[in-house]
Amino acid sequence: MNSDVIELSASENIPANTLETGMQSPPATGEQSPVKPLLGMTLAELTDWVKSQGQAGYRGKQLYEWIYEKGVRSLLDVTVFPKQWREKVAQIPVGRSTIHHQYTTPDGTRKYLLSLADGQIIEAVGIPTSSRLTVCVSSQVGCPMGCDFCATGKGGWVRNLTPNEIIDQVLTVQEDFQQRVSNVVFMGMGEPLLNTENVLAAVRSLNQDVGIGARSITISTVGLKGRIRELAHHRLQSTLAVSLHASNQAMREQLIPSAYHYPLPELLAECREYVEMTGRRITFEYILLAGLNDSQEDAEELAHHLRGFQTHVNLIPYNPIKEVTYKRPSPQRVRDFVEALESQYITVSIRQTRGLSADAACGQLRASLSN
Repeated sequence: MNSDVIELSASENIPANTLETGMQSPPATGEQSPVKPLLGMTLAELTDWVKSQGQAGYRGKQLYEWIYEKGVRSLLDVTVFPKQWREKVAQIPVGRSTIHHQYTTPDGTRKYLLSLADGQIIEAVGIPTSSRLTVCVSSQVGCPMGCDFCATGKGGWVRNLTPNEIIDQVLTVQEDFQQRVSNVVFMGMGEPLLNTENVLAAVRSLNQDVGIGARSITISTVGLKGRIRELAHHRLQSTLAVSLHASNQAMREQLIPSAYHYPLPELLAECREYVEMTGRRITFEYILLAGLNDSQEDAEELAHHLRGFQTHVNLIPYNPIKEVTYKRPSPQRVRDFVEALESQYITVSIRQTRGLSADAACGQLRASLSN
């Protein structure tokens, strides 16, 4: 398995200054059970745990394999353990969710509504291709950022997800597809950098315990002052994706409320620092909204901002939600935008829309049975 070392930051909650952006102020992040779930623990931690329960140290390796390779959901099902001991520790949570509902779209994408231990519902999406299986994971229950084009923020914010609740999404998709997950993107519900400690813990476990390559994991953020710089200090090999969605400050404020307190020049300066510190390029995500941010002038302005450092632009034709009237641009309009960027020597790609019929595409997740 891959073993990139990931340092964890100090314990954190969402900072109080998020109130300035109009977002909800969250309560303290904590476990949803009085006992820490086993999922997310390292081999050494699981070995220490079984020893604390009076069992031989080799049981730790057995438990590790049953959790991460077999995907066990209850200690009662770990049949290599003595039955009497299994019954004694049966109430210790492994930390798995249950599938509340599932949709499969014609293109093979599967959207999962997962029920957590406290009854909260989150969404994860499994996206298969001929060569890989990608999981789009959530990092929060809901989202406090309130981006105008995104369904998740319309339902408000509840709490951060714990490491086991993030890892579980990948194991659930892997189990359902009966196929190894190759890629993970933190592009589901929530803002990952408002839950940095738990996201980094989950990334470490997905890399070292589940066996997903660090460079096959992408962390997406709308951009929060100081958080990208903080992330750079961890020297992750994972990809950072920044949701830009506008080529100027005025448009960005219209689409992303928090942008009012984090001007575009400051965000881009911090992104340049990230590239210098890590040597890793940044992906800038840009949702194309017909007649709003998809003109030749927008493309040229965007190229001007990004020229001179390692970047890649991922264009996302808008996926509609019912609360707003934004429109998806025509294929020709998208091609024109691509050509305008390429003419300025900006590397660009178009994200393939997957899961649109089940509201499982980018910006459509809302933890709702309606689709």
